[in-house]
Amino acid sequence: MAAKQVIVLGAGIVGVCCALELLRRGMSVTLVDRQEPGRETSLGNAGVIARSSLMPFNHPGLWAQLPRLLKNDSVQFRYRLRYLARNLGWAARFLLNARPAVFQETAAALDGLIRLSAPEHLRLLGEAGALPRLRDTGWVFLYRSQQAWEGAEAARRAYAQFDVPTQALNAAELAAMEPALAPIFPRALWIQGSYSVDDPHEVTAAYARLYRERGGAYTRLNARAIGRDGQRWTVRGDGAALSADRLVVALGPWSKSLLATAGIGLPMAFERGYHMHYSGLNGASLSRPVYDTGGGYVLSPMAPGLRLTTGVELDACEAPARGVQLELAEARAREAFPLDRRLDASAWLGRRPTLPDSRPMIGEAPRHPGLWLALGHQHIGFSTAPGTARILGELMAGEGDAARHAVFRPGRYL
Repeated sequence: MAAKQVIVLGAGIVGVCCALELLRRGMSVTLVDRQEPGRETSLGNAGVIARSSLMPFNHPGLWAQLPRLLKNDSVQFRYRLRYLARNLGWAARFLLNARPAVFQETAAALDGLIRLSAPEHLRLLGEAGALPRLRDTGWVFLYRSQQAWEGAEAARRAYAQFDVPTQALNAAELAAMEPALAPIFPRALWIQGSYSVDDPHEVTAAYARLYRERGGAYTRLNARAIGRDGQRWTVRGDGAALSADRLVVALGPWSKSLLATAGIGLPMAFERGYHMHYSGLNGASLSRPVYDTGGGYVLSPMAPGLRLTTGVELDACEAPARGVQLELAEARAREAFPLDRRLDASAWLGRRPTLPDSRPMIGEAPRHPGLWLALGHQHIGFSTAPGTARILGELMAGEGDAARHAVFRPGRYL
């Protein structure tokens, strides 16, 4: 019997991991993207693989933060009013999912997905020859005041509930760990048992090379529309078309517009973010990523330099970049670390595809046989991509108990 033919649309970290997993399961796979692998959203993240990512942005504490966030002047969160006004339905559902009961379900789901993903990442890094890019030093949350530390008690309770290993640090312990940081943080939390990499794009590219070495096909195509022709799914774009028995959509933020061509309305918003690389003044460096909770940025040591990644900007997927958030984040980062000059000609802009409950969709689309979804990973696609691929592979092969993956089922919104 011929192997099932599968097209995987999207060559970010999620799509590449899905293509590798389906290939491993004996399917005939074609990976499709308009660019080379890892050149879009997967290019610009903080490179963290961390259990602490089980905390979604819409947690119960969001309600208390809302008045400050809606002022639209913080480093952590900004929005374009017209975009928010057009997406009030999504915003209302996002806030409703910050209720404690929903939060518990989401945190448990994301924790399980991250736990599944970490050993898969280690396996793939070894098989792809990319283990030298891995650090096992965890990452550190920084607090600019005792009051801020006490305000994060709920997060620490959640980490304890899910057995995330952490260690509280005082100012002296933090200085011993990261001596280049300015002495403005009286407290810090070291997230242990976590990893980071020195270049997420290069990791994605290494996985894509492994996929090709194992016989996987890769096609450059700017997908414009999808449709079902009889028993097969067809992808059309740029005067060309591809078809297969099954289609996996793993296009991240671009999944929304593509699925609309098949009559599927995806309740997705875009938590955009920026990054810039810097040199350290007089060779100053970090040994792990740090998250300045008051400054609203993450600073990660990367192969191209120190990468500053910003908080959230709610706006349309393809809206023009705005420089204000990066400028604010850079100013706060310079208070904490001796940054030197910018190393990039312009800021990078990425789009984090977010569903109202902050969980990805993994599974077959209702009423669309053969159409499979692996999308909506918000800020944690890098942490959860290999686990997403394992779940998708199990579901497509009809293995195991599908009910245990129901928390990610597309039918909860479609």
